[in-house]
Amino acid sequence: MNANPETARPGRSDIPTGSWIDRYAAPGTRPFLRLARLDRPIGWWLLMWPCWFGAGLAAAAASELPSPYLLVLFLIGAVAMRGAGCTYNDIVDRNIDTKVARTATRPIASGAVSVRQAWMLLVGLCLIGLAVLVQLGTTAIIVGLAALLLVAAYPFMKRITYWPQAWLGLTFNWGALVGWAAATGELGWPALWLYIGGIAWTLGYDTIYAHQDKEDDALIGVKSSALKLGDKTQPALVAFYIVAVGCWTAAGAITPVHWTYLLGVGAVAVHFAWQALTLDINDHRDCLAKFKSNRFIGALLFLGILIAGATG
Repeated sequence: MNANPETARPGRSDIPTGSWIDRYAAPGTRPFLRLARLDRPIGWWLLMWPCWFGAGLAAAAASELPSPYLLVLFLIGAVAMRGAGCTYNDIVDRNIDTKVARTATRPIASGAVSVRQAWMLLVGLCLIGLAVLVQLGTTAIIVGLAALLLVAAYPFMKRITYWPQAWLGLTFNWGALVGWAAATGELGWPALWLYIGGIAWTLGYDTIYAHQDKEDDALIGVKSSALKLGDKTQPALVAFYIVAVGCWTAAGAITPVHWTYLLGVGAVAVHFAWQALTLDINDHRDCLAKFKSNRFIGALLFLGILIAGATG
């Protein structure tokens, strides 16, 4: 299936050029690596951080550092399942993607990968994710499998609600529950507060991301929080980020962990303020840069967790 030149405007493809895929990967593998978004690590960072938050905060509660083994497992799982999620999303959205400038050159929409080939890749990536999950303990396995319902429904949310970003938050932050369960063998209230804070965080960063597509989304009838909020985006971001900071503070307060955890939360709050107050919602490049900067949000909060675990 080729991109429709009447609906997909050139010049805004989201596929990077000159990445390691172009330099080192065999030509026949490149469309599949791009389909799994292996040239764009921001997605798996955002999927991995909540897992590390859960595992890390559970360890910090015992004045310990998180298990490196668990962290590596979550890294592998995040890369695999982010790739699986993107592949599934592109299968479901292949007809929409041809009509959106940023996505028209994606492998399935452009015809570089067939739907059958995409399903085969999806199965392979899910098997990697399953291999990781079965090593995390019974409670974590059950919690992890429950997330599949959220993942399966996500691509359809933009068709029925202006808040698919909220559903993405439910999905992407599930790892906070899995991480806590993997570290402790049970669920706990701190994990829930991490999860709720993560949902608010995702509402913020994915709304920023959605502003890149708002013109195309409006034309083809796809919904997003960017379209719903419009010029009210910045005050909404402030509200989302206040909720995130509040919930993450509560997670530390009820664990409890050493007060140095708050250093991470405070640094996150400063970064959130910079994002919300300097965002230009009509500048695609600024929206993408602000979205990508959220990898530092994860790093700052996790650093606070590590400091608390080391000093507790």
